[in-house]
Amino acid sequence: MSIKNTLNAAAISAVVVTAGISNLAQAETWSTTEVQLQAFGELERVGTGGTADTTIITFQHAGGWEYGDNFFFIDHSRYSVNDDANFPVTDSSELYGEWYSHFSLGAITGNKIAFGPVKDIGLVAGANFSPEVNSVWVLPGVRFSLDLTGFAFAQVDVTSYIHQGGGSADSSVFTVVDEDTSFMIDFAWAYPFKVGSTSWSIEGHLEYIDGRTQTNNFGTTELESWILFQPQVRLDLGEVLGNKAGRLFVGIEYQYWKNKLGEKGTNDNAAQFLAVWRF
Repeated sequence: MSIKNTLNAAAISAVVVTAGISNLAQAETWSTTEVQLQAFGELERVGTGGTADTTIITFQHAGGWEYGDNFFFIDHSRYSVNDDANFPVTDSSELYGEWYSHFSLGAITGNKIAFGPVKDIGLVAGANFSPEVNSVWVLPGVRFSLDLTGFAFAQVDVTSYIHQGGGSADSSVFTVVDEDTSFMIDFAWAYPFKVGSTSWSIEGHLEYIDGRTQTNNFGTTELESWILFQPQVRLDLGEVLGNKAGRLFVGIEYQYWKNKLGEKGTNDNAAQFLAVWRF
């Protein structure tokens, strides 16, 4: 994608997110907004055969309303050259974002929908957008909210994974033109705990997306099924320093990604320093 198109996509995303935050703020019954920094880790660059030092800044928001909740994040990733891996480009960066709206059937109907560890069932509608490849994927499906002892929340989403739109087959840089429909299963959670007088949390998600055929401007590719595991271990640093709890955290994020973005044999297995500012 050209720099101009990338900036246009980023500007459009910023307008949509800003408008969304304004509207959500008027109706939300609870919300959490964070900026996360992940640094000092080498991640695989799909299609290059090499790794690169990677810094990721994430803006993330979650909020609830009478009949469900919303969640979105935008990542800005910056990749630097790793000479040992012979990574063939100078510094580069890209944007990526996801949005999920969840509608609780229990809240909507006024009836308790629960069985076993499931405390509620809801409908979920998601969208993943990647300006770098001119593509959006939509993810309609079902959410199972779980009642697990000690967890702040735990949920399993089962959704379709449907490519919408796409780049031009005549593009001079890589772009996704079309892609078969697939499916996703995602488990997300947060588990807070204490160690002495300090407050900690283990949170993150485990995702499976099934393989599919992709058409891009270079031809057709068979994408492998992938598994992405991203747990974070956080310490409430603000509390340790005697400031307000629940605002400043440090820790690590571990990433395991098998067949990253569907590329067979390309696997991430790395830990990065994590800092989080919540406001």
